Amino acid sequence: MRGDGVMMSDYLDIKKNRSSRKYTRKDIVGRLLWSFVRPFFSFSPRTFFGWRRFLLRLFGAKVGKDVHIYNSSIIYIPWNLEIGDWSCISEHVYVYNLGKITIGSKTTISHRVHICAGTHDYSKGAFPLIKSPIMIADNVWICADSFIGPDVTVGEGAVVGARAVVMKDVEPWVVVAGNPARAIKKRNIPKDNKAE
Repeated sequence: MRGDGVMMSDYLDIKKNRSSRKYTRKDIVGRLLWSFVRPFFSFSPRTFFGWRRFLLRLFGAKVGKDVHIYNSSIIYIPWNLEIGDWSCISEHVYVYNLGKITIGSKTTISHRVHICAGTHDYSKGAFPLIKSPIMIADNVWICADSFIGPDVTVGEGAVVGARAVVMKDVEPWVVVAGNPARAIKKRNIPKDNKAE
């Protein structure tokens, strides 16, 4: 119940939500085709990183060189993924990329991370879908079980601690942790990352 005595069931317009056009025809066809191909991704041997890069590129993903994406990860919409060289998407990661998700180079996304580039506008009765981008920069480590929310930028060199919930931008070279995630310390730039 809202504060004015109106029941939420009276407020939400489920019929309007379900009848709204959430995806383009191209997206619908692409998702259908990807659903047939995804088993070849998921059931490929663990070390077949090149094969999985090939499948993702075939469906429009921009995947850099020597990227390791594990077979148990779920890439929801490949053409909304861009990932730089030498990065990793580890096991059981959920990349819910309704909006574009960009991951930089030399970035590690650890086990069971959820990167969520989709939400709903709860201020409207039709609960419309919002597809917000997420940007994760170079040299970032997103630790196990973390959640990265819509419209978030994680700055270069940042570390997101295990099980953190990130709903706001993360500054470069900062370590954040907790729910909601807060900065807990600055990270030293490794000597081999500094300009000569």
